[in-house]
Amino acid sequence: MTETLIDIGANLAGKSFERDREAVIERAREAGVDCMIVTGTDRESNQAALALARQWPGVLYATAGVHPHHAADHGQHDLRAIEAMSAQPEVRAVGETGLDYFRDFSPRRDQQHMFEAHLEIAADSGQPVFLHQRDAHADFLPILNRHRDRLSNAVVHCFTGDAEELAAYLDLDLYIGITGWICDERRGLHLRDIVDRIPEDRIMLETDCPYLLPRDLPEKPRNRRNEPAFLPHILDTVAAARDEDPASLARTSTANARRFFRLDCSAGEYGL
Repeated sequence: MTETLIDIGANLAGKSFERDREAVIERAREAGVDCMIVTGTDRESNQAALALARQWPGVLYATAGVHPHHAADHGQHDLRAIEAMSAQPEVRAVGETGLDYFRDFSPRRDQQHMFEAHLEIAADSGQPVFLHQRDAHADFLPILNRHRDRLSNAVVHCFTGDAEELAAYLDLDLYIGITGWICDERRGLHLRDIVDRIPEDRIMLETDCPYLLPRDLPEKPRNRRNEPAFLPHILDTVAAARDEDPASLARTSTANARRFFRLDCSAGEYGL
């Protein structure tokens, strides 16, 4: 494939990439993944994501936020730090933020409070929002609705919902991020039936690595770790479900990511 791709959700700041992060980024670029958005999920990963984006300018960019799992462990000091980080040129979205009632690692009221605070930061800063929602649509949607008019843009990252949820998010003019969940024959087959409902100017692709290794990957790594180099496989699966040429989907999803995150992906010099 000659078209380049952008992985809009890569947890490259995590410990699972500490030993070979440089090789992982090199493999991604060799596979045609031109840019990667490094997801910030807590105070430590936010700082690490920013540092990585500064180390690989034009290749890595960062988000800054608190995942709902960590909502109870973060407070006003962290929100002020996210607000400050959102003004840095390497940071291109506020989040990951949202609600997760599947795990309930943080009390739901704490998750809701932190979610609302992130949306306020995004609205005030003009940054787009990188959203997370799992088993929480009934609360997630009205909160997002209250803030949508003030938000510049928002993407529902790692969308795994049903047709009704998808329609609701598209009605709010949101972008939709599709991961290797669609490659999972146990729980992702429903996505193959509805992914073609996403308009071509609203779909983006991501790995959410190191999580969600595509189950139908022909040659799985021994460590079972997902990485950005596997994004072309996700592209092919999504394209087949949409009855679309993979090169065409690569062009549109990449254009969407460039527009959403205001990217200037470069193949020039970067730190190693």
